[in-house]
Amino acid sequence: MVGRVIWSRLLVLSTLVLAVLSLPTPSESETKKTGNDDFNPETDDFVPADRYLTHEEMISWLRSVARRHPKIAKAFSIGKSEQGRELLVLELSHSVERGERDLLMPMVKMVGNIHGNEVVGRQLLLRTISHLIQKNNVDSKITRLLNTTDIFFLPSMNPDGFVKAREGDCWSGGPEGGRLNANNIDLNRDFPDQFKTEDKLLRSQSEFQQGRASETQAVIKWILDNPFVLSASLHGGAVVASYPYDGSGTGQHQGFYSAAPDDKVFRKLSQDYADRHPLMKKADTCGVGFKDGITNGAYWYDLKGGMQDFNYVHSNAFEVTMELSCCKYAPATELPAEWQYNRRPLLNYIASTHRGVRGLVVDKDTKRPIRNAYVHVFGIDKNITTTERGEYWRLLTPGRYTIQSYAEGFNPSSSRNIEITDIYTEQLNFELEPKVRQTTITRLICD
Repeated sequence: MVGRVIWSRLLVLSTLVLAVLSLPTPSESETKKTGNDDFNPETDDFVPADRYLTHEEMISWLRSVARRHPKIAKAFSIGKSEQGRELLVLELSHSVERGERDLLMPMVKMVGNIHGNEVVGRQLLLRTISHLIQKNNVDSKITRLLNTTDIFFLPSMNPDGFVKAREGDCWSGGPEGGRLNANNIDLNRDFPDQFKTEDKLLRSQSEFQQGRASETQAVIKWILDNPFVLSASLHGGAVVASYPYDGSGTGQHQGFYSAAPDDKVFRKLSQDYADRHPLMKKADTCGVGFKDGITNGAYWYDLKGGMQDFNYVHSNAFEVTMELSCCKYAPATELPAEWQYNRRPLLNYIASTHRGVRGLVVDKDTKRPIRNAYVHVFGIDKNITTTERGEYWRLLTPGRYTIQSYAEGFNPSSSRNIEITDIYTEQLNFELEPKVRQTTITRLICD
């Protein structure tokens, strides 16, 4: 058995209720806003409700939040854009104060503005940060979320495109509109793709990064260096939750359902978001609604090189794309309404990191964690790998599953049955026996 100290820490994290975020209506002080003229990014925890922040204001605000709230917030750069603008991430979690992520605490990332002119999601992530900071130690559900989850925000992945984009421009798709990066690269077509012949042989991180935009390289490294469990990419131009796969090997532009092995999980995550959004499920939203407010990416239209598929194929992270507004760079006057539409769905999505099963994989003899062990769910052709601390997280929909773990140099574990509900995160640990090393001994002959 794993030591009592480890087990006692695990019990704290094993029972987060998924109904975490049927949250109360924001207070009047939160919704009322800091006016356009009195916002100070160096001192204010609130961001304006009714205008967009400039890139400079955003960077200043994120860094100042981390300075003012060092117990729960940390700002750091994962790289720079082609024109040298920071790709700044803010981490929010009570583990920040402790200096290390708690054992089995899941990591979730939220990425906005991969297309520079799709800006609503960028501002909503800033509002989400502000909301979490203000409600910490005030709202018990928010405090619990920050106590049990390591949340990372990259509000702007394409700051060079953002500075070119213009408020009120709903449809621009070319270089002049800010969709692309400074070198006119569509960052959401720039990732290695399983359906591209030239990408199928890529294996290492350096091979994945070679020849790609600075922003893409930075995010690839960020994805591969961290055990993210769940991710969201925020876009605009439609109102729908779109899930993997975005591409297919058919060459068909539309209408082909390219299902990922975890199609049930992706549909559940997407439907949970759409069900909480008052417009997403409407048939006439943006003039072209989607059935139930969700769609398989390739069924909508086939694209290759997307960030969503890269996450799922090459890491443990399950990513869904949220298209949040009919107008890509909606007028700022629409931002308060967009926050009301998306506040509960966004927070509930973050809480959905606590879904399915998690646990440790350790050496039965030494009790040491086994890194890069596989966790296999029978019937699902997608394995999850363990961290250097032996941790794994496996998102699953409710039902009965058979799970097994195996690793190089160890005998496979016995298969284990488990019942997954939508109430608790289950815990299932594996202890693997090392394989007996066979050695050849030369027979001694005495003449």
